[in-house]
Amino acid sequence: MAYVKDFKWKKGIKVSEYVDSLANIGFQSVQLANASNVFVKMKKNSAKIFLTFTSNMVTSGLRGFFAQLIQLKMADIIVTTVGGLEEDIMKAKGEKFSIGTFNTDDVELHEKGINRVGNLMINNESYMNFEDAILPILNKLYEKKKRWPVSEFFREIGLMLDDEDSILYQAAKNDVPIFCPAITDGAFGFHLYMFQQKHPDFIIDVIKDFGNILLSTNQDEKKGIIALGGSISKHHAILCTLLNGGAEYAVYMTTAHKTSGSMSGATTNEAKSWGKVKDESDIATVIGDVTIMFPLAMIKALEELKEDGLLKNG
Repeated sequence: MAYVKDFKWKKGIKVSEYVDSLANIGFQSVQLANASNVFVKMKKNSAKIFLTFTSNMVTSGLRGFFAQLIQLKMADIIVTTVGGLEEDIMKAKGEKFSIGTFNTDDVELHEKGINRVGNLMINNESYMNFEDAILPILNKLYEKKKRWPVSEFFREIGLMLDDEDSILYQAAKNDVPIFCPAITDGAFGFHLYMFQQKHPDFIIDVIKDFGNILLSTNQDEKKGIIALGGSISKHHAILCTLLNGGAEYAVYMTTAHKTSGSMSGATTNEAKSWGKVKDESDIATVIGDVTIMFPLAMIKALEELKEDGLLKNG
């Protein structure tokens, strides 16, 4: 039986020591420490790791961390929403997002051509520059072939980028597929639509890519899910694990609650009722802001894996 222990600061405390201490504080601290341990188990037991996240996390400074995790072989498959991939390209092309406040005058922001994501700000010019950047890319891909499964489409774009902090770049470089089932749900979808008006034979094949994610793993492989936030990115990955026997490891981090009945709030325990997560799996559900919780849990895991010689490229 574990007992509550008082936490005390000490000079020079390491992240790993701090996260270890959370296991005996209580409440969500315990779940955060559990999540870090599950990350380690995924890697030590050679599970195929699905990393899913929503676009707002790429708006934030987690983008470079996600790219680094791909480089460190801590993610084998990425599932995300198209807004984050747009913004990954924007940042790879030099766009900067600014930090404001949550209670800014939004009418005034609109008049100034500024779009707010929580307390982060994106100028309209960034989307105009994105359009200028993406049209030559679409022309190149169209010349290469006319029909693209989504993950192959984004792999080709990643190969055209030159930014070590880019998710698309690192995924392409490290042969990690990126699945984006709702590719039309953003500015990208609008530009694809407009491009197709001029080139009716240009097809982005979402159905083909559903087959690709199903074939990305199998019944015999161990599977791990790291779902940051909810939405279609989370469900697309766990649907794949359901159809391939369920995941042995799962960590969900979200600000949503189970009482909403939503995919975002659905816990790792609830996933067992569907067979998305196996009955005997190692699981953790952390309720809290991913920009705080995830780096803490993952850094502690990375330090342990590094010490054990299990972290490639680290």
